[in-house]
Amino acid sequence: MTRINELPVMEEMNLVTAVTHTLRQEMQRDPSVRVMGYDIGPIGGVFRATEGLFDEFGPDRVMDTPLSENGLLGVAVGMAMRGERPVIEMQFLGFMYNAWGQFIYNLANLHQKTGGAMKVPLTIRATFGGGIKPLPFHSESTEAYLMHTPGVRVVCPSTPAQAKGLLAAAIRSDDPVVFLEHTKMYRAFREPVPMADYTLPLDKCRMVQEGDDLTLIAWGNMLHYSIAAAAETNASIEIIDMCSLAPLDVAPVLASVKKTGRCVIVHEARRTAGPGAEISALINEYALEWLKAPVKRVTAFDVFFPENQIEDAYLPSPQRIKAGIEAVLNYQF
Repeated sequence: MTRINELPVMEEMNLVTAVTHTLRQEMQRDPSVRVMGYDIGPIGGVFRATEGLFDEFGPDRVMDTPLSENGLLGVAVGMAMRGERPVIEMQFLGFMYNAWGQFIYNLANLHQKTGGAMKVPLTIRATFGGGIKPLPFHSESTEAYLMHTPGVRVVCPSTPAQAKGLLAAAIRSDDPVVFLEHTKMYRAFREPVPMADYTLPLDKCRMVQEGDDLTLIAWGNMLHYSIAAAAETNASIEIIDMCSLAPLDVAPVLASVKKTGRCVIVHEARRTAGPGAEISALINEYALEWLKAPVKRVTAFDVFFPENQIEDAYLPSPQRIKAGIEAVLNYQF
């Protein structure tokens, strides 16, 4: 496995510049890679994730499209079927609903329907998550819809260096991949990112820190809130970044829970049938006898994402996560 910190020549990047850097490297490496989406051409996208690519590669490889998610995804599927590797920018995950037919009927199951004869090497970059107070349907965390769809990989980086390795692997994968980018993390912090070419596995979670008292599972921006919450406790907290959501990397989670006996899962998605429910069910199914307390979920609420005036009350905060940790640590049967 590639060890990022052992690669030479680092450059400080935030998440969005790491995405741009990776797209440029992959387009230089492979002429079959094309970038598609609305507003991604001369202006470089609403978050400037494709800034400079249009001038470097031209309109044949950086393609501004009409404002039609269904059309965008349908064209990209056709391009992938003929051997290209399109990378489409779904401006916000909440806009994916308009492309659900193409996503379910074509993207996800063409490989199966053709008995493995046809591959769909297509990457969907989709921004998700709250914290920037935009308009409605710009902050959705509907990972569970994606995870419930067989035939599609779903990954979510939590750091710039991780974003580079996962995005490069997604573009090179012969499977369709949804690559989730948290909007609030785009410019939240910088870290050294290797300039060299590298990939990270699309089916592995990441151990952030080891501990003995409780397993804390999160991804995206909630991982950083979870790290902050864990630092405010007196317990030894093991933190897992569930950066691979489909397929779920279950074995390290079970091993961790069997060691600590306690688990808290944190996500921005709605509570009912959210990703945390599946992770909790797997823990109860395969590690119940090791549990010293019930698995607890710290999540958003079972309502639509609210107007920005009450957004902060809707999203899990470090304070809510800390309260969840303490409730599990102090639980007695």
